[in-house]
Amino acid sequence: MARPVWAGNLSFGLVSLPVGLYTATDSHTFHFHQLQRGTSDRIRNRRVNERTGKEVELEDIVKGFDTGDEYVLVEPKELDEIAPGRSRSLEIAGFVDLAEVDPIFFDKTYYLGPRGSEYGKVYSLLEQALAKAGKAGIATFVMHQHEYLVALKSENGLLTLHTLHWADEIRDPKKEIDTLPGKAKASEKELMMAEQLINAMSMTWDPEEFHDTFQEKVAALIEAKKVGETMEKAEPAAEPTGVVDLMEALRASVERAGSPKATGGKATASEKGSGSAKTTGKPPAKKRVRSTPKEDLSGLSKADLYKEAAAANLPGRSQMTRDDLVKALTRA
Repeated sequence: MARPVWAGNLSFGLVSLPVGLYTATDSHTFHFHQLQRGTSDRIRNRRVNERTGKEVELEDIVKGFDTGDEYVLVEPKELDEIAPGRSRSLEIAGFVDLAEVDPIFFDKTYYLGPRGSEYGKVYSLLEQALAKAGKAGIATFVMHQHEYLVALKSENGLLTLHTLHWADEIRDPKKEIDTLPGKAKASEKELMMAEQLINAMSMTWDPEEFHDTFQEKVAALIEAKKVGETMEKAEPAAEPTGVVDLMEALRASVERAGSPKATGGKATASEKGSGSAKTTGKPPAKKRVRSTPKEDLSGLSKADLYKEAAAANLPGRSQMTRDDLVKALTRA
């Protein structure tokens, strides 16, 4: 079981609940070591005194704030001492409608769990009340020497905590982007065609339909380089659509989105309206990739087998041996 990244007391009104905070998400990021080119020698980052060039131990390092004329030194324990209670307290200031919190404020998600089965009733009470009211609790708390603004929500029978950006951290887009279109207006025909394209490409949100294809390609690249082979380069990015070509691009996009080939054989938007076919509202069904016949697989390298496995979307392929890949592709 995972260990909480923070533990303290959640309070709303005079009700207090001991809770633990757990990370809710993982990352697909590949972690590479730094090596000196031409060798297998690792490159290490060290804490070095820039004046003497000597390495400094972690316990001998303090924080220093540069005021311009001098450094103001702050010990780590001094930061803890100025907020001793807040570092263990998560007090809800009030409750707001979820729709009132703009998505740009949301940052990272955590799970909240009670610290002991004896607190299950209080935990469940708050979770059910939030779900029924459709509201989120707004609070602030200190974790790892940083204060966070958070929203406490009920999701799928448990409490989740979402860190929020502070208001002064949200940048003004008009100050950041000098190429905003301003009063540029689309024509009625262009707007109507864009709406048709949106309708033709509408689908039901299902996160399981999407996966990290770049991570898979990185894994395939590593497998290919292990056996001394190369991978095909990706297609170049599409050229920007010019104003003159906009209407034609929209029309072609609508036709493409509505074609049986583009939708995996599903009905188009016009067919849906006429009742000639049924649609599920989900993304186009993925076509099954036919694997190479068994007698041909034996002559493929592991890198090629991995490419076939990635194309067939076989689960667990990154941990498979060459023989495992042959067997899995044959079964597919």
